[in-house]
Amino acid sequence: MKREVNQKPTREFKVYIHRLKTWVEVTEEQYYAYYRDIWATRKRAQTHGQCMCPKSKTWMCDGDCFACEFRAAGDNLSLDYTVEDGEGNQKSWADDLPDDAPNAQSIMEDRELLCALYQKLQELDPEGRRICELIMEGKSERDIASALGVSRNTYTYRRDKLLRILREQLGMYI
Repeated sequence: MKREVNQKPTREFKVYIHRLKTWVEVTEEQYYAYYRDIWATRKRAQTHGQCMCPKSKTWMCDGDCFACEFRAAGDNLSLDYTVEDGEGNQKSWADDLPDDAPNAQSIMEDRELLCALYQKLQELDPEGRRICELIMEGKSERDIASALGVSRNTYTYRRDKLLRILREQLGMYI
């Protein structure tokens, strides 16, 4: 008897496309590339009690846990979830959230600061105004220095001097 006859045949790799409800033959690399993220997502969901996929149905998993028929609530809790405090009062987590809405006083203070800052920026020399514009555009130190045609050290010195002057002039607002 030949040895090759008794050996196991080579493994075929197939991927189940859930939307098409069909199997597609792929290479081993494609198989692992496709399923690697799906396996990680399912493992994470199982850890948090959100995936209740039976072992016989794991081939159907496409990594979209929100659309899965085997999805469970797990350890996710809603802000509306109520708990009882030590005095017997019902309380939700949403009750403890701070109100981040600005009040009228903070809006007026911010407006006054912006007006003062805008006025001081208009009073600056052209180079100082240009430095502020480039900083507000989010440019890096290197880009600003090259735009001004100076070295990076010269730029940082001028920037620090400019910001020190603005802090002194706007000290009452800050």
